[in-house]
Amino acid sequence: MSGGRPERLGRLIADAQLDALIVEGAANLRYLAGYTGSNGLALVRADGGGRFYTDFRYASQVAEEVDDAFECEIVTGELLDAMAGALGAGRVGFDDTRTTVSRRARLGELAAASVELVAAVGLVERMRAVKDEREVELIAAAAALIDELFGWLFGGRLSGRTERELAISLEHEMRLRGASAPSFASIVAGGAHAALPHAQPREAPIEPGTLVTFDIGALVDGYCSDCTRTVAVGEPSGRAREVYEVVLRAQLAGLEAIAPGVSGRDADAQARTVIEQAGYGEFFGHGLGHGVGLEIHEAPRLSRISGEQELVAGNVVTVEPGIYLPGELGVRIEDLTVVRADGPQLLSSFTKELLVLD
Repeated sequence: MSGGRPERLGRLIADAQLDALIVEGAANLRYLAGYTGSNGLALVRADGGGRFYTDFRYASQVAEEVDDAFECEIVTGELLDAMAGALGAGRVGFDDTRTTVSRRARLGELAAASVELVAAVGLVERMRAVKDEREVELIAAAAALIDELFGWLFGGRLSGRTERELAISLEHEMRLRGASAPSFASIVAGGAHAALPHAQPREAPIEPGTLVTFDIGALVDGYCSDCTRTVAVGEPSGRAREVYEVVLRAQLAGLEAIAPGVSGRDADAQARTVIEQAGYGEFFGHGLGHGVGLEIHEAPRLSRISGEQELVAGNVVTVEPGIYLPGELGVRIEDLTVVRADGPQLLSSFTKELLVLD
């Protein structure tokens, strides 16, 4: 899947007036070189070529996985030391959000005096934000698995089961159905506990007459999914139904706003306005959504502080407004969607009608 990506990155490197870029991080290395190991480092030149560094444990793996644009070197010792000592003259970019002060100092000590180290953030992440069709297929498969899991889980009884039991059951079943792992720690939160957006499942049983939020995702072939549904266990109160309907209207408004050329801030505003006009604005404190791909949180961001960066075709983002009433209840509804020129392509298809379950 990495074919052509080193060359495209090379053009970004040249545009940034760099001669080469140090690439690290598991997601970036998988995206750029096809490498799925846990110890690797790459140097990419402006011409699209480069060198890939790892240790003896991955010698066979790099031979099978790493893009032909890279020469591979098996290192004894620290990968960064081997790379630094081999840097040629010129401007070499590094990601100062990933490189610690001590690693930056080490680079400076070992690199030749003719090497200028330059902070260069986010070049690979910029590429990763725009998915190709194969990536969309993999994310769609991970999303379809979550749709299946909701159908499986909601076909049984929830009342009396604990949040933790339900989370464990979901994660076990998703592995049986093909996921390599959850893409993040599953959230199952009932009643007032759902007023915590990132609630951790407890040994507390689900009580009748409450709303329960399920926020789950699956990792399939390296790509993540993310979907949230809130259901009622037993007949919900009128207040609960009202909050649910407000969140649903906000979510639909957010989805309608998803299009190329729309900023993340403006998309967020479309959903947020619905919640504010209903009188619940202070209870929606997080952003509308985020990018999803090899990592569960990546570019672009949809929030009040996203700035003017515009969505482009190929972005895959969540749309997940919520209302969280402390001590009472929480509701969040989330879909995963692809930004398309002719409108958003939803990857999550499980019903958003408020289900009343046993």
